[in-house]
Amino acid sequence: MKISGFTMGKNASKLYYPWKEAILSILPLVDEFVVALGDSDEDDNSRELIESINSPKIKIIDTVWDIRKYPQGMENAHQTDIAKSYCSGDWLFYLQADEVVHEKYLPVIKRRCEELLHDDDVEGLLFKYKHFWGSYKHYHKSHTWYAHEIRIIRNKPDIHSWESAQSFRRIPSFDGINYRQKKNTFKLKVAMVDAYIYHYGWVRPPKLMARKTKSLDTIHKGPEKVAELEKAGYYIFDYGNLSKLAQFKGSHPAVMQDKIAAFNWGDQLKFVNSKRTNRKKFKHEKLKYRIISYIENVFLKGKQIWAFKNYILLNK
Repeated sequence: MKISGFTMGKNASKLYYPWKEAILSILPLVDEFVVALGDSDEDDNSRELIESINSPKIKIIDTVWDIRKYPQGMENAHQTDIAKSYCSGDWLFYLQADEVVHEKYLPVIKRRCEELLHDDDVEGLLFKYKHFWGSYKHYHKSHTWYAHEIRIIRNKPDIHSWESAQSFRRIPSFDGINYRQKKNTFKLKVAMVDAYIYHYGWVRPPKLMARKTKSLDTIHKGPEKVAELEKAGYYIFDYGNLSKLAQFKGSHPAVMQDKIAAFNWGDQLKFVNSKRTNRKKFKHEKLKYRIISYIENVFLKGKQIWAFKNYILLNK
């Protein structure tokens, strides 16, 4: 059995993504790791950080991003597909630049891959998620955040990244352009793996969180809209009242320890309701979703209701 790791990114370092940590977290598990490295800015040192890992398993593929050809976040999916195309494993383990796996789960994941290797019904493996917010001590238990996602897939040419690279679908006659198409696409049949992905995409200093938001908006909404939003003073980030979030009591992946030790924006976080009246509420702060989340967490043991599922979960 051979497992390939793969990822994609651009300007990951300057946007405070834990990309090096993400790669390191599953490097012991995989036989190779493919990185699609976009044409980053001169002040970004993602390449140097990845090269500093100094592993023969890592292969860097240089790419150029084209958000005109792939608008609405589809360049993320396109870049993911580029990285996937260079993988040679039986199983392909995808991690985004802000996703890290705790070392305690590596044996569990390996056993699951071995167990299902010859079960052709299974097209992918489904992971559980911890979504951290603002700091490394707070995370979401909210209906508004996806509880599961596909992160390991079979190495099949008709399996493609989908929409803005959050997930995967089987697209037999894909045109290579429209990653948001729904017609003639098929949800993957997946089996659960008893392991979490730790998602750190919303843990960074507020100033850098604003920069990341601007970058994501550029990919999804286009530079013209971003210029309009910036002129209106949109890019000022406020995490809101963190006291309403769940507190994380467990351990973080060992590869994250340096990142956690560098945490220095605690004085910029709030633990009371913000007095800013013009701040648009996050989805998880809205009353409707707070009520749904309460029902899920208190009465349904965390099981989500009415949640979109981009997969068919098998009883395997």
